[in-house]
Amino acid sequence: MKALILVDIQNDFLPGGALAVPDGDAIIPIVNAIQSKFDLVVASQDWHPKTHKSFASNHEKAQVLDVIDLNGNLQVLWPDHCVQGSEGTQFSEALHTDKVAAIFRKGMDIEVDSYSAFYDNNHSNATGLEAYLKGKEISDVYVCGLAADYCVYYTAKDAKLAGFNTYYLTDATRCIDQASYEAALTDLKAHKVHLVETSNL
Repeated sequence: MKALILVDIQNDFLPGGALAVPDGDAIIPIVNAIQSKFDLVVASQDWHPKTHKSFASNHEKAQVLDVIDLNGNLQVLWPDHCVQGSEGTQFSEALHTDKVAAIFRKGMDIEVDSYSAFYDNNHSNATGLEAYLKGKEISDVYVCGLAADYCVYYTAKDAKLAGFNTYYLTDATRCIDQASYEAALTDLKAHKVHLVETSNL
């Protein structure tokens, strides 16, 4: 059984959003076209309180993209984004969501960020996604969405660590930074995550 995870295809990560991923909207037609190839489709949704400590605005004299120690983790400070209930949290209107069986929200604990759709960055709180997929007898997980070098990367890595055969769909994601993207791909290969294009599905 195969599942597709749509990672954070939300307005704030798309052109015009608070934390826009360059060319992020280019993946939407690709993602829409492949959903029918899977037994199950799920989505993650960044869902931050306004006081979240990953926001630069919540640290005196901090600048966006500063890196700090946040409770033992290196944390990039982001612009305010995907604030609970805001328009920025919503999935793109262009994204087909009829096949999405479940949505897993992340990033709700103000003390720790949550890039992965499976766990927060401390690996201390699970979203429930792993148990859900295993309950559906999923063996193979395919990951796409935004951004390639952060949330898609960490979701794919955690899927592999959870024991799923994991596939990272290289043409169905876009990155924030090319250098961090290349580092992410190198790490995924080392963890035996398969890098594939959607044309090979």
